[in-house]
Amino acid sequence: MKNPVCWVVLTGISIAFIQQGLPVRSQGESQSDNKQMDNITIRQGETLFLSCSQGDFVTHTAWLNRSSILYAGEDKWSVDPRVSLVTLNQDEFTIKIEDVDLTDEGQYICAVQTSSRPRTTSVHIIVQVPPKIVNLSKDLVVNEGSNVTLMCLANGKPEPAIVWRMISASDDSLSSDNEVLEIPFISRYRAGVYECTAANDIAVDTQTVELTVNFPPSVSDGRDVGVTLGQRGVLLCEADAVPEADFEWYRDDRRIFNGFDGIEIEDDGGLSKLTFFNVSEADYGNYSCVAINKLGSANTSIVLYGPGAVQDGNSGTSTVFTPTCLLLIVLLHLLLKF
Repeated sequence: MKNPVCWVVLTGISIAFIQQGLPVRSQGESQSDNKQMDNITIRQGETLFLSCSQGDFVTHTAWLNRSSILYAGEDKWSVDPRVSLVTLNQDEFTIKIEDVDLTDEGQYICAVQTSSRPRTTSVHIIVQVPPKIVNLSKDLVVNEGSNVTLMCLANGKPEPAIVWRMISASDDSLSSDNEVLEIPFISRYRAGVYECTAANDIAVDTQTVELTVNFPPSVSDGRDVGVTLGQRGVLLCEADAVPEADFEWYRDDRRIFNGFDGIEIEDDGGLSKLTFFNVSEADYGNYSCVAINKLGSANTSIVLYGPGAVQDGNSGTSTVFTPTCLLLIVLLHLLLKF
């Protein structure tokens, strides 16, 4: 009987010649003795089973990966703990490789030596890898009008397709079938969460980027408020801004502070309230609200008026007529009739 070690070494050398296109044959060997199985496609992390038939009068058998011997009969040559023997009998020779990785991809050969001739069965293993996003733009804070570039890089096999989209938008122009999403002259309306999706035949990987757009305040038109003497009155000022605006209140050119003459100022996000708990005659008049952040400011005017005042629009000027003034107007009207 031949030395098993020598046979395995010679088998490996012979297979190497066969792979290089130089067939090595023993007496009685035919071309049909070397079989090529269909490719096996397996996903990364799964378990691979390699099996070949044996038949009668087998003297030696081995599984090889390229130039490396994995098993020679029951003797394990591979030092890889993932490789193990499953079945070895007269019918089949099966080994398995657990937790398959890309490095396991390639050609595997089952070499069988019978009493008459050697034969080989080869199979090519293709390892598929699910997509994984490996480089993604960080969350961004930019000023309105800036040019923005979002980057998303992913690995996988087959190579994954990359798709960018803005989650909260229906505008198709905010999507891209590319690793790069360009947003020129960004506006406040394109702030939000952007999603990158990497997909291949195996799986999908999704990650998101939050894009914050800073812009100066814009203030809603103030609504004038009519309040009876002694009652509670509230002036409201609403502003849209990023970062959130700070509010300032003015009566003519004089700034009003919280607690000033019994007035309370309460800010809550984009809304500021100026509250009079006991409106007096001196409180009637024109007030200004100013919203300020690091990018700019905006303002609006609001009138607090009492009974008998004639309003000129919601946020325009108003004329407050006292009872004495009303009497003079009536007398003037009567004189003009004569």
